[in-house]
Amino acid sequence: MSLIFRMLWLLVSSLFKPRLPHIKPINELKMIVLPNDLDINLHMNNGRYLTICDLTRVDMFIRTGLARTMLRHGWMPIITEHTMKYKKALKPMQRYTVRMEVTGWDERNFDMRHTVLVGERVVAEGTSKGVIYSKRLGVIPPQQVMDTVGQYLGNV
Repeated sequence: MSLIFRMLWLLVSSLFKPRLPHIKPINELKMIVLPNDLDINLHMNNGRYLTICDLTRVDMFIRTGLARTMLRHGWMPIITEHTMKYKKALKPMQRYTVRMEVTGWDERNFDMRHTVLVGERVVAEGTSKGVIYSKRLGVIPPQQVMDTVGQYLGNV
């Protein structure tokens, strides 16, 4: 399944999953290493881990109400920093789980942690920073984002 099909599947399936709290959400995606995830060494490509982390964020955006808020206001999510440590290779057709949590924020960035697991074993972990950006206003402070999402959720 190519990435576009994974994304389409995620967009639809996320609508039917339980909602997540918009403050410090934690979500998980169950995945499988597909042939198009592999590199020349026949294990999951290091760049694919970052793409899978993107999918966890999209799932979180939908399930917290942030996606709808961003669409309403013309905001875009942008990753400004990402690090990943690889501990064990993922092999073809291996099942794994990606856990993502928003661990906090400062005046500009949201902080996130990504953990890739096979069973209970951590095979990769990383952190990222991201902002919510408006073409008109620039970076939206995270507290304003959280307040706006909270207002929207209060009106649902």
